[in-house]
Amino acid sequence: MTAHTVEYIRYHIPEQQSAEFLAAYTRAAAQLAASPHCVDYELARCEEDFEHYVLRITWTSTRDHMEGFRESELFPDFLAEIRPYIPYIQEMRHYKPTTVRGAGASVPTLYAWAGGAVAFARLTSVFYDKVLKDDLLAPLFAGLDPAHAEHVALWLGEVFGGPPAYSETQGGHGHMVAKHMGRGITEPQRRRWVNLIQDAADEAGLPTDAEFRSAFLAYVEWGTRLAVYFSGPDAVPPAEQPVPRWNWGAAPPYQG
Repeated sequence: MTAHTVEYIRYHIPEQQSAEFLAAYTRAAAQLAASPHCVDYELARCEEDFEHYVLRITWTSTRDHMEGFRESELFPDFLAEIRPYIPYIQEMRHYKPTTVRGAGASVPTLYAWAGGAVAFARLTSVFYDKVLKDDLLAPLFAGLDPAHAEHVALWLGEVFGGPPAYSETQGGHGHMVAKHMGRGITEPQRRRWVNLIQDAADEAGLPTDAEFRSAFLAYVEWGTRLAVYFSGPDAVPPAEQPVPRWNWGAAPPYQG
């Protein structure tokens, strides 16, 4: 659970002052953007009643807001801009996120976009066929469990937003990490793995749009770099934790 806190400030601004209010917050936002204690912010205007606004600011913590930002050199300039509108504040409180959260279906998961379980099974089948024929990677996979490709398909499916099949049948992140301990994976081997799985994605017919492939490659880079670390002599096994969940990142799926 994140330690972040969300501050909500609700304003009732007379219509004739709305333009000045928005201009003031546009200037004040520069101070928020410069603060190391501010994660993000957004000023929203009510659609049903244009005089109502809600400012949402995510802080690294309530203490960081109250003692960090408010005692910083940024705060006087921020306050100077918004001071005229303080009398119009109807609520100003900090909120902590709860466990009730999730995503709706308006944006498909990477798993669904890729084609589901069939697509990931096809991917790993093509990929490990390449791996076992590769002079650099084949030694790492000598004596490969016949079910290995199937297990990796379940892993990737869960990582990219599919059902928790890997967790339910194999274990969490620690189980996957344990498979890499002591293997001494080298950087050239990691890079070859990255290249081959991209080739396999092409051959297996995974989507080629830039948004999907950038997210796909981001996970592959992250995962293989962790694999190199955990395969090394100084690796410390992580505490048991769930399978990571990957999303679209900076670019949502393109739908023209």
